[in-house]
Amino acid sequence: MTRVFNFSAGPAAIPTEVLEKARDELLDYDGSGMSIMEHSHRGTFYEKVHAQAKALVRSLLNLSDEYEILFLQGGASLQFSMLPMNFLTPDRSADYVLTGQWSVLAHREAALLGSARKVASSEDTGFDQIPELKMSDFDPGAEYIHITSNNTIYGTQYQSFPDTGDVPLACDMSSDIMSRAMDIRPFAMIYAGAQKNLGPAGLALVIIRRQWLDRANTGLPSMLAYHSHVAKDSRYNTPPTFGIYMMRNVLLWISEMGGLEAMGKRNAEKAGLLYRTIDDSVGFYTGCARRESRSSMNVTFRLPNVDLEKLFVSEANEAGLMNLKGYRSVGGIRASIYNALGLDAVRALADFMKRFVKEKG
Repeated sequence: MTRVFNFSAGPAAIPTEVLEKARDELLDYDGSGMSIMEHSHRGTFYEKVHAQAKALVRSLLNLSDEYEILFLQGGASLQFSMLPMNFLTPDRSADYVLTGQWSVLAHREAALLGSARKVASSEDTGFDQIPELKMSDFDPGAEYIHITSNNTIYGTQYQSFPDTGDVPLACDMSSDIMSRAMDIRPFAMIYAGAQKNLGPAGLALVIIRRQWLDRANTGLPSMLAYHSHVAKDSRYNTPPTFGIYMMRNVLLWISEMGGLEAMGKRNAEKAGLLYRTIDDSVGFYTGCARRESRSSMNVTFRLPNVDLEKLFVSEANEAGLMNLKGYRSVGGIRASIYNALGLDAVRALADFMKRFVKEKG
């Protein structure tokens, strides 16, 4: 069997070593005679996996004990609703920065539940940049400020995060969590769908500061209240045990690769190679994101016309470079180069892009 290079935006590539480990342990986990999927979520075998996953999150992100770590179902999309359900009331509002489709959806869900103010947006320029932000843009009385750190559809990413003062900062970090070292202390909450850098789809990682959690609303349905999940260590109901096992293995792989400092350098090298290929093409390839907002996770670009873009995707597929078609609402080309995708894959794509220019340019 020949593995292709998978540039999908999500569900995305998973490290080969992680897949091989899951294959080898699928029928018999740790000599138990059972798959980890068959073990009780309260049994000793799974308990160890659960604890290791939490410990790895805390270690890799350098989280202090002031943060709770949760593994929840529903992906990041459920967090669009859970966050305002837990923290908005008739006398509380939230500020949202809109930088792409997922931040727009997060704002829309919050607006159904309370006062959600749009404080900045790059929609007028096709979400091609992260808007410049300053503290005076935000409501000092807001319950929280919400941002999306990386925008998969448009290929933009925060290079630095806004100073929000005493207002809690909440961030959807689905597509670039664990991709680089960063200071978590400015954030009151981070949430991330797993299917980009953490493992298979269906699981969300939620990190929330205890002090802010003390302000959360009560009287919510139990499954939608953060308090319920904290009290039961993410096992209020049966959690997605196999997804958490896979996340544990991905986090182990990141640690073995040198941690987030090493991962950040690796990702910067990959992104740099593709952006140089785009910039050196003398206009044949045109980047969609402004240079100062370019993402190291999702590289988006256009060709001179739609027919060439279709041909590019078709010939790339034949070369084993899969899932390069841009998001359906924007078109173009998108190369998602998350942690699991190696430099060999990106070199293969860059070489293909150079050949394509020579033949079709």
